[in-house]
Amino acid sequence: MVFTEEDEEPTMNTTAAAQTANVTVNTIRAWARNGVIAATKTAGRWIIDTASLAHRIEIGARRLARKAKTIVLTADNIKAIGGNEWIRGNYHRVYINDWAQYAGIDVDYYRSGNVCGATLGGRGIANGRVGGLLGAVSKVYFDVTDGLLHVQHHGADSYEIRYLNGERDHVNLVARIFSGIRTAVAAL
Repeated sequence: MVFTEEDEEPTMNTTAAAQTANVTVNTIRAWARNGVIAATKTAGRWIIDTASLAHRIEIGARRLARKAKTIVLTADNIKAIGGNEWIRGNYHRVYINDWAQYAGIDVDYYRSGNVCGATLGGRGIANGRVGGLLGAVSKVYFDVTDGLLHVQHHGADSYEIRYLNGERDHVNLVARIFSGIRTAVAAL
């Protein structure tokens, strides 16, 4: 049987509403009492507006989707984005050698090895500044023992960047690395 929107009843009872929303009848009654869904009480029974219930179900689905985006870092998902596992004694780490891509740094080189051009987050930056950024970080790794990302860097967390258009900005390199790695893991 095929239904269209025109076939849908504009109201339903609490039992049908509970089945539709995948909640208990008591939850539907509470929603109706508290005005969470549009409903009227006739002859001691709640009559639920289907459009209002559908809206409430959609809100719940969005909340679940946000909760589902909680990112848990593991050795496996760090390896899946290009990390290299290292185990020695009590140490168990997954190193991320190409950390610059997660910070949004893209560098082109001449055959001589000198920087030809560089961008940070898609915006052109001075060639001399990119060398300082790349040299500021010595290691990026996920420590399996404590479950945390670690960045070993030299100097401050924030670096002044001069873009090619003359603008200047302060960039938190460590925060950009962490954010980029978490985004890559979330995309798995």
